[in-house]
Amino acid sequence: MTVTESAPARVTPTVRGIPVLGSALEMGKDPAAFIVRAYREHGPVFKVRLLGRTTTVIAGADAAEFMNSREGRECLRSKDYWQGMIDEYGATRTLTGEDGEGHKELRELMRRGYSRDAIKGRVPELLEITDRVLDRDWKPGSTVPVVQRMQYLVTEQLGEILTGSAPLEYVADIRLLTLYVLNVLVTRQRPRILLTNPKYKKARARVFELGEKMAADLRARAGQTPPQERILVEDIMAAHLERPGLVPAEDLTLTLTGPYVAGLDTVANTTAAFVYAVLKHPEVLAQIRAEADELFGSGEPVSEDDVRRLPATRYALMETMRLYPVAVMLVRHAAKDFEFAGHTIKEGEMVYIGTTVPHFMAEYFAEPEKFDLTRYEKPRAEHLQPGAYSPYGRGPHTCLGKSFADAQMALSMARLFHRLDLELTSPGYTLRTRTAPTPGPAMSFKVRVKGVRHPG
Repeated sequence: MTVTESAPARVTPTVRGIPVLGSALEMGKDPAAFIVRAYREHGPVFKVRLLGRTTTVIAGADAAEFMNSREGRECLRSKDYWQGMIDEYGATRTLTGEDGEGHKELRELMRRGYSRDAIKGRVPELLEITDRVLDRDWKPGSTVPVVQRMQYLVTEQLGEILTGSAPLEYVADIRLLTLYVLNVLVTRQRPRILLTNPKYKKARARVFELGEKMAADLRARAGQTPPQERILVEDIMAAHLERPGLVPAEDLTLTLTGPYVAGLDTVANTTAAFVYAVLKHPEVLAQIRAEADELFGSGEPVSEDDVRRLPATRYALMETMRLYPVAVMLVRHAAKDFEFAGHTIKEGEMVYIGTTVPHFMAEYFAEPEKFDLTRYEKPRAEHLQPGAYSPYGRGPHTCLGKSFADAQMALSMARLFHRLDLELTSPGYTLRTRTAPTPGPAMSFKVRVKGVRHPG
């Protein structure tokens, strides 16, 4: 099947739903399963009705490849989707909401700060932060709310490594602001009236307070760090001072607090799902413990290059991101009329792109419901099939911090299972999930800390 065809445009089918709600309930319960079912029934292009709004979906491996193509870059834009968030911050632009040359400029500015280079030489610090959080929040004999504790771990790690501070007193505010902004202004799953909630207004004021503190501190020490040694927020402030048109003052709060928002749900959800998957599969747990014990038990300093010594951990993370993707679909708007698989999408239409549909298809991943680390080993390498695997999105907006996140998650999770003996609260426990603001384990997911395997 080709992406564009010269034949007359087809009539795009609409997924059958219920009156008024359409497919909102089914999609809200399990968006991945819903999109896969609709793809199987209707093909790579279909429409869904959600609370009175009809949206076009393009899905499958060809849709994922289309995102990476020149045609995809020209036909789809991101700005409209994020505009509500930009307006709420009183900003003019953001990395996720810019397209074309503007996006390239911001991406280039932040590339080094979000890359794996940001962790280079700082793995001992990352592990020290991890140990500190484990000692504080994962006490032997306690039952731990995994998603919440992962959010605090991620905030401390990203805070100290990417921004130079870990504002734990603001975590709840960042979490609440993110929840409201994504649900109301980005995905538009909730009514705008919720933004009048005093709790939201307080959280918003607190995050702006954090942004102002960060900006003031960065201005005060601007120029003191050599360019090659600057962290992400120092690069941003330097750009603001040197090129205020690129990063104007009104964009600083959104841009400087961005690392917290970016990682709070995505990395926390993935690592929480990882904990569940590993504990659910004892043979995987044994592999991860063995390689972690070998790495950390040697007494030698650990560097970013040692991630390659954790193949089971890396593959388990990849399998977690396949089965529990945080970005089930991407959302774009049509920048112009275009055709996909013989269907016409009109300029201005909102389009959902089901890039993770192949994650759940046996045509790409044998026994897709099975948690199987060997599918990433050569010669199988199922994830390398064109359009098959999209854990970090696709196209020009592919997650800028993916290489950093890969190293961060692998080292942190290896350290967790090296240090602690964990178990599910019951042997037959099945993970409950949530979909808002991003898909992931339910906040109620807990594990029991049986004891300490190795002290920090």
